Amino acid sequence: MSSTSHLLNDQTAEDYRRWVTEGVERVADKLARTETPLTGITPAELAPVVDAIDLDQPLGDPSAALDELERVYLRDAVYFHHPRYLGHLNCPVVIPAVLAEAVLSSVNSSLDTWDQSYGGTLIERRLIDWTAARIGLGDTADGVFTSGGTQSNLHAMLLARDEACRAVREASPAPLRKADILPRLRVLASECGHFSIAKAAALLGLGYEAVIPVPCDENRRMRTDALAAELDRCRDEGLVVMAVSATAGTTDFGSIDPLPRIAELCERGGTWLHVDAAYGCGLLVSNRRRHLLDGIERADSVTVDYHKSFYQPVSSSAVLVRDRSTLRHATYHADYLNPVRAAENLIPNQVDKSIQTTRRFDALKLWLTLRVMGADGVGELFDDVVDLAADAWKLLNDDPRFEVVTEPQLSTLVFRYAPAGDVSPALCDRANLRAREALAASGEAVVAGTVVDGRHHLKFTLLNPRTTLDDIAHVLDLLADHAQRYLSEQAGPERGHARAS
Repeated sequence: MSSTSHLLNDQTAEDYRRWVTEGVERVADKLARTETPLTGITPAELAPVVDAIDLDQPLGDPSAALDELERVYLRDAVYFHHPRYLGHLNCPVVIPAVLAEAVLSSVNSSLDTWDQSYGGTLIERRLIDWTAARIGLGDTADGVFTSGGTQSNLHAMLLARDEACRAVREASPAPLRKADILPRLRVLASECGHFSIAKAAALLGLGYEAVIPVPCDENRRMRTDALAAELDRCRDEGLVVMAVSATAGTTDFGSIDPLPRIAELCERGGTWLHVDAAYGCGLLVSNRRRHLLDGIERADSVTVDYHKSFYQPVSSSAVLVRDRSTLRHATYHADYLNPVRAAENLIPNQVDKSIQTTRRFDALKLWLTLRVMGADGVGELFDDVVDLAADAWKLLNDDPRFEVVTEPQLSTLVFRYAPAGDVSPALCDRANLRAREALAASGEAVVAGTVVDGRHHLKFTLLNPRTTLDDIAHVLDLLADHAQRYLSEQAGPERGHARAS
């Protein structure tokens, strides 16, 4: 069989139909038979299986390749659709979006220029307009799809940096180089915000130290009194706050910063307000909780991750701005791709406002989701998991075996096994760590972990509407059993040491 026989075209359309159907059938069968979210296999066990494959010796047959894929991937993959996957911000995905994946990967449009993506360009732009309207950014808003929240935050910080540099230059009586301005720039971000803001500052030449953490209250929301004080301090010291980064749904706690008051402080000082709503963007389609995002409409830029709370496959994200003219800071006109004359002729080249060039048609996933399910359907899914988190918080709060950090605004719960008796904090840390590891090794469930106030905690991230309170209660029992077993094992050696001494 010649290599050209593997190219997707008019002559191989039937092969494409047969092969993809076989692949879909295998995945569907695996999904139907999956009883646990993972197998608990270790890297040491799986790595030799993958390393033993000779990539220079093709199998030649798609069925054989799929058999092999079962051994190296499908058998041990982490299945986020399982109701006892309670780990990271990975959602089960909706079928219309998976259908779109099949379409977009086969047609393989690139969304950088109009002449590579007739129709796709317009669909993406329409979805950006739809999202901006849901946020309330106004008629001058615009944006672009990205690979995820980290890229969206980087893009927003790039625009904020260059807008700050422009303002400083305009206010200066003498010409200034950007290199003269950058050391003065600062970003104020919640201490519970995402690490990608600090990473963005480093990538933009400002350094990690340019990001100043703003303290949070007991509910892990940015303290606006501390923000106001920090804004004043920076001004008094001749520093320029290029952006305040607020969060609508922190990764660890799902907390939403007090956006109206933060917006007021930013407007007073003419400071760029960025809202990282990568997690909380699901509230944009909620019929019951949209008010939790009040104030987001006053932001200068917003990050949304459809692949978190819109139930889309990775990747599907966007960055949006209130003033489309600020997107010029990411524009570069290449003669071979998007020459200046194309912009002058109003050719809609998305690369003009993106920091990527070649880019997948990820917008199609959201498009088909909305056209099949509707925004209310997606919002109902997100509302369901927020309801579940509220019930789970009551369960945890009433359970003497656990301490829960804060009542959730969204669908994340951070808690800690706290045994009765005289158990040191360090030993309690190890018990919580061991409980999480043992649970994953068993394959029965997945929970996440984090550190709060220097102590190890466990975390439920609830994004699956099929998860029940019974599932959560069962996982809590498993965690408590694993933790208590570890403590019992440690007590034996400690008693033996005490007798010996």
